Amino acid sequence: MASSRQPRASASGTGSVGAGRAPGSGTAVRIRALLPAMQPSMRQVAEQVLADTGTAATLTITELAVASGVSEATVIRFCKTIGFAGYPQLRLALATEAGRAQGAARDDRDIGSDIGPGDDLARVVEKIAFADARAVEETGAQLDIAVLKRVVEALVRARRVDLYGVGASAFVAMDFQQKLHRIGRVAFAWADTHAALTSAALLGPKDVAIGISHTGATVDTIDALAQARAQGATTVALTNFPRSPIALAAEHVLTTAARETTFRSGAMASRLAQLTVVDCMFVGVAQRTYTNTLAAVAATRGAVGGRRTPVPRRRR
Repeated sequence: MASSRQPRASASGTGSVGAGRAPGSGTAVRIRALLPAMQPSMRQVAEQVLADTGTAATLTITELAVASGVSEATVIRFCKTIGFAGYPQLRLALATEAGRAQGAARDDRDIGSDIGPGDDLARVVEKIAFADARAVEETGAQLDIAVLKRVVEALVRARRVDLYGVGASAFVAMDFQQKLHRIGRVAFAWADTHAALTSAALLGPKDVAIGISHTGATVDTIDALAQARAQGATTVALTNFPRSPIALAAEHVLTTAARETTFRSGAMASRLAQLTVVDCMFVGVAQRTYTNTLAAVAATRGAVGGRRTPVPRRRR
């Protein structure tokens, strides 16, 4: 990244979602991730495609432009924005994914829909389980492995790790802090804005700072991450939207692929998706420090082993 507010080339992961993956992999996921940063005209195309990707795959560029209320040139710009050379490539990707979806055993359109006031509790459970599982699966599918590798390497070398997150993201930051601390890594999770900023001001080139924000627009987290970067720390953003403000403030960007619905905003699917990426980072660090990690886990397990109630024997 040339500056704290400009993304690096796509090799760092900030330029596109799932850099290094085939363009047809999770096209709808990519469109949703880039939607907030699109111009209004291109957003009309995006919403038209997302409304029914199967039907969109059957349309000519003229038909899609008319249905979206835009020009054909706007459709072409939309294609390039989401990483395709042109409309034929987008159409092929959508058709391929629509074919896979038709072979699914259950109706994703129904079970993946929002929770309605008429749904019984069994249906609510079914929809929640499906949405959570889909968030984890789609997050793993679009995660940029090259960026993940660079982040893991930075974490292994780090003198200390600062983790910033507020609201639901604060729980994710605390989870990561506990995991890193458990294997002997120096890590701190900061949910208070003043504490985060003062901690970030003391970081340096040997440190790593990770800002966690589903929307990527949380000012408290963005400011702490920007402060850490100004001090020379390696900065990482974990967000659902790769062109959000927090992504522009970070050197490396790792993305989730969660769809928020009614009753779930910022709390459920997004948090599970974030925890998935956290686990990937943690296991990557644990692998790279295998011997020390095993020793630390054994020591910490022994320290809390005596705090468990003995299992009572059953009477015969």
